[in-house]
Amino acid sequence: MQSERVVTLTDVARRAGVSLTTASKAINGQDRISDQTRARVLTAARELSFTPSRIARSLMSGRTGTVGLVVVDSHVHRFVLPILLGAEEALADVDLSMVIADARGDSARLRRIVERFAEQKVDGVLVVGENNALTPSVGRWLDRPVAYVYGETGAGAGDVVHVPDDRAGAREITEHVLDAGRARLGVITGPEPGRAVVERGRGIATALREAGLGTVCPPLHGQWSQRSGRALAERLLDLAPDVDAVVCGSDQIAVGVTEVLRASGRRIPDDVAVTGFDNWSLFAEECDPPLTSVDMNLRTLGAAAVRDLFGMIDARPVGGGVRLHACTLVVRGSTSA
Repeated sequence: MQSERVVTLTDVARRAGVSLTTASKAINGQDRISDQTRARVLTAARELSFTPSRIARSLMSGRTGTVGLVVVDSHVHRFVLPILLGAEEALADVDLSMVIADARGDSARLRRIVERFAEQKVDGVLVVGENNALTPSVGRWLDRPVAYVYGETGAGAGDVVHVPDDRAGAREITEHVLDAGRARLGVITGPEPGRAVVERGRGIATALREAGLGTVCPPLHGQWSQRSGRALAERLLDLAPDVDAVVCGSDQIAVGVTEVLRASGRRIPDDVAVTGFDNWSLFAEECDPPLTSVDMNLRTLGAAAVRDLFGMIDARPVGGGVRLHACTLVVRGSTSA
């Protein structure tokens, strides 16, 4: 069966009895044609179900149909992909495309990228930050709407920011461990004083306080790595050999912790329960046993930021400030036999 032919502007001009130039002026809202002629062209377009191309719509709206996305720091690339996928899906819903750039942690490079976005006349900019550090507020470098995701700017209500609710996620996973009957908890996490480290620490402390408990020793801080997890796990066992649960700040750290626990003859989760954070499948699902973790729902985060950005592009009031997005507890074998 032959597919239905796409209606073109030439078809509209022929039906309205005008030239192609006149039809284009009528569709694009330009002057120098009579109201009667414009009405005849628009009527013909409706009758033929004519849909202007993206270029034509851009001419009519004064927009380019493009959004710029800049990654502030290359260290967060593992978290960028799900954010990018969510953003891309939301952009497709409103027929926008995306230009992507990486500032590589260089503030001067970040500024050049943003200024180049302005020169390209993108309709708006999405900034992907770093959840443990303040994200530079780039609004002063361009006159376009900006939304931030996975990193606060510290600008209060001045910026539109979307971040995971790390505190609530850490509180929920700690409550899960306590509900499993664990009472001697150790905490091994990332470097101070990062935002995610602080917020997750507060969530853990709240859950323990409400249960009338504390940690077996002060939280141990290191790097976001398996090596750091191993070193701090050995220290924890020296300080509190009867620990029965280790709440970790990331899945990478947790994998290192499980290696040390198994090497010491302790069974997971029978003797010691272990939790991660991030739900990074490379670590959480491949760990032995698989890790109970917290999913930050980064895909949803990216889509939500784009919806706010499009609202600003469309001149709709979206309000400023930080939007906290719920995380999801994912229970696996490291806490439940």
